[in-house]
Amino acid sequence: MKTHDFWYNLPEELIAQTPLERRDASRLLVLDRKTGELQHRHFYDMIDYLQPGDCLVMNDSRVLPARLLGRRPTGGAVEVLLLRELGGGAWECLVKPGKKMQLGQEVIFGDGELTATVTAIQEDGNRVVQFHYDGIFLEVLERLGKMPLPPYIKAELADQERYQTVYAKQSGSAAAPTAGLHFTPALLEKIAAKGVKLAYVTLHVGLGTFRPVKAEEITEHHMHSELCMIGEETAQALNETRAAGGRIFCVGTTSCRTLESLADENGHFEPRSKWTDIFIYPGYRFRAMDGLITNFHLPESTLVMLVSAFASKEQILHAYEVAVEEKYRFFSFGDAMLIV
Repeated sequence: MKTHDFWYNLPEELIAQTPLERRDASRLLVLDRKTGELQHRHFYDMIDYLQPGDCLVMNDSRVLPARLLGRRPTGGAVEVLLLRELGGGAWECLVKPGKKMQLGQEVIFGDGELTATVTAIQEDGNRVVQFHYDGIFLEVLERLGKMPLPPYIKAELADQERYQTVYAKQSGSAAAPTAGLHFTPALLEKIAAKGVKLAYVTLHVGLGTFRPVKAEEITEHHMHSELCMIGEETAQALNETRAAGGRIFCVGTTSCRTLESLADENGHFEPRSKWTDIFIYPGYRFRAMDGLITNFHLPESTLVMLVSAFASKEQILHAYEVAVEEKYRFFSFGDAMLIV
């Protein structure tokens, strides 16, 4: 199967640059996998597709304000993007400009309350950076860091919380699980009042999620690893839902990848965590998920391949074609899709 099989044409003006004022006012394209039928709704209508006894699974990872703008002691500007915590104040980072960030290079952030030193250069060009600070690193980061918005978003974000879900809790992501950005506390309350279980998993999203697939054959692409976990309460909710004949709806591809990584062969769950590099593409047999709420994804991306595994490639590419014709908004701050 070729990477180019998952290409579609997207006019640049359909890439959403800012979130809507009201989170759940986004449009919702509903795809019925059995019939191929498409419906045009709004996100707040998604409650109509849930039934008492179903379970809605959300990723409660919180995005770190992981983009730090600093300077070298000589005055040159530097950008450091946190990718993965290594312990003891050390992080794996992307840096710009790379040529200036050599071994031993020091960087100053803000008025000097945070400084850093490059301690290693990895094979892929990423740097290991040792940070120096007083107090709690996450609190320093909240003051000095900016949201690491995807490169296709050119506009500055006025309110950083709009790149967090309303239920974000566990800090650790380098990018938002964006399907969840559409939910409001009021909509979640209505869903729970309907008799739908609300369950939370954690997968810390790495920037590798957005790494382009460069292999011609998709089977030659290797996913990066991300840490995912399911707690006891969620494992119990999922097992009870399955035993009672309810359906499991994942909010976003990260929730889907977490469940499919941690379910056993029979779709049963135990509380546990693991590093997952699961790559889901057409031909994959789903063990846990019955419905998916997701945004519209980049052409030829692993995420388009995942949704094409859940529906079919033909259904997904047709749905995307219709979404383009109907001028839906695409990507992180764009509209949503429900696949049932």
